[in-house]
Amino acid sequence: MQLPQGFRFAGVSAGIKSRAGAKDIALIVSDAPCTAAGVYTTNQIVAAPVVLSRSRTPSSTTRGIVVNSGNANACTGQQGELDANEMTLLAAQSLPASSGVGACDFLVMSTGIIGRKLPMGKIRSGIQDAAKQLGDTHTHFLDACDGIMTTDAFRKTAHRSVWSSRGSHVMVGMCKGAGMIGPKMATMLAIVLTDAPLEATTAQRLLQAAANRSFNCISVEGHMSTNDSLVLLAQAPTQETPALDEADLAIFEAELTELCIELAKKIPDDGEGATHLIEIHVRGANTQADADAIARNIALSNLVKTAITGGDPNWGRIVSAAGYAGVPIQPKRTALSINQLPLFRDGEPMDFDAKQVSQSIRESKLTVIELDVGLGPGSATHWTTDLNTEYVRFNSEYTT
Repeated sequence: MQLPQGFRFAGVSAGIKSRAGAKDIALIVSDAPCTAAGVYTTNQIVAAPVVLSRSRTPSSTTRGIVVNSGNANACTGQQGELDANEMTLLAAQSLPASSGVGACDFLVMSTGIIGRKLPMGKIRSGIQDAAKQLGDTHTHFLDACDGIMTTDAFRKTAHRSVWSSRGSHVMVGMCKGAGMIGPKMATMLAIVLTDAPLEATTAQRLLQAAANRSFNCISVEGHMSTNDSLVLLAQAPTQETPALDEADLAIFEAELTELCIELAKKIPDDGEGATHLIEIHVRGANTQADADAIARNIALSNLVKTAITGGDPNWGRIVSAAGYAGVPIQPKRTALSINQLPLFRDGEPMDFDAKQVSQSIRESKLTVIELDVGLGPGSATHWTTDLNTEYVRFNSEYTT
């Protein structure tokens, strides 16, 4: 994987996590002031690092991000706010004094258990250790990826080469998340880095649009977190490297959206205990917003999710979830298929081989639900997981 120029990475173990040697501090540093944009949780109960980073984006003077995992620093009062700010100060102090970088030039992310004060002694040592290990190799990048993970079963990364009228730019991303995942962001952190030159307001607009088609379209159990953060760091335009023009921005936006979709899908694919990734396509709604509401309603239905767990082609659960989404549909034009096998059309059930459909669900990790609800222009895609006893066991014992 090629990395964008101008960024350095580190990931170390500070002893925040209970598992010995598990990395729990990540540091990403830009060698020059860079553009930063951010999209964050819409939960009213919000973690201190989100409040701080949200106040510092968009920006054209950011120098990096510091992340801890294993502790969310959420619902921790004034001390949590002080600790989040100290993390950015420690990250700034890791750079040479001559650089003139201050705490306000860094963003901060935290993820883990809610309601516990940060072990600042460990975090101070961890940030100092990470600063000493900063590097620009693929190994350094993967170390940082490991530093942001909690219950993730695997690293979640993606990359793109973006062509513009000035040549090629590199875009890479990392994210974490597996449970407490609900639409409009989830228990997830995501960082996208590029050497493409972007203005701060433009970067913010593009990132929000990409989030709406990716991270805002995933769920596991529909529980929205306090810490969700998606940040884009890009090269700050200069006289020598001016910002991308409109034609190049269109190309960049498409690649950014596809990269975010690739990252976002890996979160429900890693859902805690999940055996299926469910992809839901809704077409024919009156508007995109209507299609989005229908897809979300299906994705959040426990009856739909458990049916997929059991390989049960119970199409009634799916069409009824569409019917109570609170938006208009055309029942007599409604059609449904699972894994390209038609089950329901024109408001009536079709003759289908239930064993064949069940087998297609059981034998594939990916289950694709396609639902037409009329002849309108609105369409949307959401991703979720099935729901099984392993998920219940894992989350019933999470802190004990």
